[in-house]
Order: sequence, then C-alpha cells, then structure tokens
Amino acid sequence: MSTKTRSAKPYAIGAGVVAAAGLLAFASYTATKPGDRDAPGAAAAASAPASAAAGQEGVYPELERLARRDAKDGLATGRADAPVVLIEYADFKCGYCGKFARDTEPVLIEKYVKKGVLRIEWRNFPIFGEESEGAARAAWAAGRQGRFWEFHRAAYAEDAKEKGFGKDRLTALAREAGVPDVARFTRDLDSAEARRAVTRDQEEGYGLGATSTPSFLVNGRAIAGAQPLEAFTAAIDAAAAKAGR
Repeated sequence: MSTKTRSAKPYAIGAGVVAAAGLLAFASYTATKPGDRDAPGAAAAASAPASAAAGQEGVYPELERLARRDAKDGLATGRADAPVVLIEYADFKCGYCGKFARDTEPVLIEKYVKKGVLRIEWRNFPIFGEESEGAARAAWAAGRQGRFWEFHRAAYAEDAKEKGFGKDRLTALAREAGVPDVARFTRDLDSAEARRAVTRDQEEGYGLGATSTPSFLVNGRAIAGAQPLEAFTAAIDAAAAKAGR
C-alpha cells in the first residue's frame, strides 16, 4: 500500500463529517493503489462507494467552508464568488488524476467555469514520494507567475508521468508551460514558502480522512476517485440549484 501515512493536524470539523468524508479514503485508494490503478475495472471498483457519497443528501457546511475563495489564488480558476466550488486534492504522479485532468476537467471548465457557475480550487496532495512532492512545489511555483494551469496541463499530458518529475524535467515542464522567469521558478520551487503551501494542502486533505487521490469536494459533498463526468455534473447542478442558479 503506497498511500502515505503521517500525523495530520486535525481540522475543526465534526466527527460525523470526518466519518462521511472518510469515503474519500476508501474509494480513491481503490482507484489508485499501485497494483491495480491501471488495471481494467479499477475505476469501476471505486465507483460504488463514491457514487453513493455523491448521491446522498450529505452536504456538510463544515466541508463547504474549506473553499478559500481567494481571488489571488494562482491554483484556482473561476470567479471567487461563483455559487459552486469544486476542491480537488490530487497528485501529479496519479494516473486517475491525469485522466480527470484530460477527460473531465476541460468539460467542466467549458460548461460551468466560463459561465460563472463553478470555481475549481486545486490542493496539492502528493502521496507518491519525493517526485510527487517536487511536482507539487513546482506547480505552486508556476502559479506564482500565473502559469499553474499551463503547468498542470503539461504535467498531466498523456504519458507525462512516465517521464518522471526530477528537477530537470520540472524545469522543462515550466518552459513548456510558458513560465516567464525560469530562474525565479527554480528559487520558488525550493523555497520554504513552497513547502509550507504544500504542507497546508496536505494537512487539509489528511484532516478530512483522504489518504489517496483524486478526491473532491463540491460545495461540501464528497466525491472520491476519477468518476464519470455525470457524477460531477450531477453534483454541480444540484449545488447550483440549491444556490439559486
């Protein structure tokens, strides 16, 4: 089991919410565990508990308040005051995170983000070791120069993770993403501030009970694993309707 265990700082959320959010841990681990994550049917194995979570009435205000809605957040896209916020906890070495990034996220951006209905907030949740940690800090560094989503797209391109995320590769991805000041990018990547930012996201995810990727919250509703597009549109539509949109 390659999920990372650590002592996470508990967040101020109720025990019942932790139990509900714990669905993230089981379902997304099923989708990303090392032996099965590329095997046929792995995503389907995760879909039962995750769909159950998405289909329940269980929307928790404590989880909804995790949306930061910071207009200056370089790792977010969409209006800060959008009625629906999708929070994604993901790792650049996670195959199913890449599948979501390539197949589902662009549709959500076109259908909801561009219309002002949805905001997507990224949380770095590296769980696959040193290269995951480096890629997370690199993504944050790219975001400092307004190129996070371009870096995200390059790092999640088909077969990109097979090339690894060593320092030279991260620099190449920064150039591919159009990061204007690569020297600054390199400094930011190795900075204490980058490490604090990644740790903050990690602690938030672990505090929810998530131990693997991808994991999502849609206005306080948990969705675990790279579910079909319909699971996300249903959750977003329900949240938008509740918000009067």
